[in-house]
Amino acid sequence: MIKKRVVVGISGGVDSSVAALILKQQGYDVIGLFMKNWEDEDTTEYCSSRQDFIDAASATDIINIPLEIVNFSTEYKERVFGHFLAKYRAGQTPNPDILCNSEIKFKAFLDYAVTLGADYIATGHYAKIREVGRTFQLLKGEDGNKDQSYFLYRLNQKQLAKTLFPIGHLYKSEVRRIAQDFKLSNFAKKDSTGICFIGERPFRDFLGRYLPHNPGEIKTLEGMVIGEHAGLMYHTIGQRQGLRIGGTKGGNDEPWYVSGKDIKHNILTVVQGHNHPKLFQQTITATDLTWINGEEPKQQWVYTAKIRYRQPDTPCSITDIKNGKCSIEFAQPQWAIAPGQSVVIYESKVCLGGGEIES
Repeated sequence: MIKKRVVVGISGGVDSSVAALILKQQGYDVIGLFMKNWEDEDTTEYCSSRQDFIDAASATDIINIPLEIVNFSTEYKERVFGHFLAKYRAGQTPNPDILCNSEIKFKAFLDYAVTLGADYIATGHYAKIREVGRTFQLLKGEDGNKDQSYFLYRLNQKQLAKTLFPIGHLYKSEVRRIAQDFKLSNFAKKDSTGICFIGERPFRDFLGRYLPHNPGEIKTLEGMVIGEHAGLMYHTIGQRQGLRIGGTKGGNDEPWYVSGKDIKHNILTVVQGHNHPKLFQQTITATDLTWINGEEPKQQWVYTAKIRYRQPDTPCSITDIKNGKCSIEFAQPQWAIAPGQSVVIYESKVCLGGGEIES
């Protein structure tokens, strides 16, 4: 009997390593693939790709599977990083991990894996896939603290049909235990953070290398100028840190929060207090909608949604679906909704899809 071939995206972290191990133990013909997608400033202290590759090679050697390396830097810059910069230039707060998944990990990677004879690809995401009839559903991962379905909402039926999530039924603690029992050296490696494939680095300095600084006024709702910002791109709705206006006169001692951006006049608006009414919003407009099963959700039906990763699910209803846009009304006002971020819709544990927050 010919074994099914699975090409696993190996990042050097414990999750993808254990995903490869599980597939090997299940009898698949497993090939590891390390993706190098960022080449700028590879010599700086913030680039971790070299160590990640060493960790990936160590894990695949112990698991006894081959490891290949592929460079998607061109695709990443064109499909992900260009979009990332355009959103910041427009004063929004994008989430590059989401586009990175749909355009690189489940498109460029999938296409390349097919050339290696892959029947499936696999990653170390905490999510699950269920086949119902001829439809593939994306489900939340079993570990509620690690569920990553939020970042996968743009996947389609073709991609899900070719994908396996071997650790979606496990908790993070179990994944680390399996890695330790199998003597994988990365069993205690900390989770990666920062920008997808670019890593952890001082964000303001990094962004400033690609977009020009454009200082402007920081104003209260009443129009009082109380400070200066270095550029609207450095700030997001609900931000408290980094405003450099602590102790500024304003009537009380509560901390300041970003409540709005006036792109036309380059003004950052701030309010005092975490619970200020201007920081809450009950209805949003979402655009660039994608639905995993290709079907629009029922309007006025009660679903749940997230406007950021690890946020508790909030009941909502969807209306006015038209031309790739819709309105979403939450049961309770939501705090610090940031244009450019994603709103992801669920029906119980099933991720239906979502879109970018426009307003």
